[in-house]
Amino acid sequence: MSTSQATTGVAPEQAGVAPGQQAAKVQRTLVGRVVSNKMQKTVTVLVERKVKHAVYGKYMVRSTRYHAHADEQYNEGDTVEIRESRPLSRTKSWVVARLVRASTAV
Repeated sequence: MSTSQATTGVAPEQAGVAPGQQAAKVQRTLVGRVVSNKMQKTVTVLVERKVKHAVYGKYMVRSTRYHAHADEQYNEGDTVEIRESRPLSRTKSWVVARLVRASTAV
């Protein structure tokens, strides 16, 4: 037990939280590429991650598509950050938080 924890008697996770209040929930955020913007106020975001193969040790790219709520208009190819939210529809429980990088039109 560290000296700061011994003097306060509170775990570091709970320090700074007023009595009777819960700590703010940490929201997951992901960064991905917009692959479809054909729906109204919804974009499809492709999030890619690298996973190491259990036997061979080679890194493979795995991807997941998320439907995210977007109040603004985003173009295909834009890199956006999405954050988790309450379910907004059957397939949509993410919200576009910000535009990371706009796509360059060719």
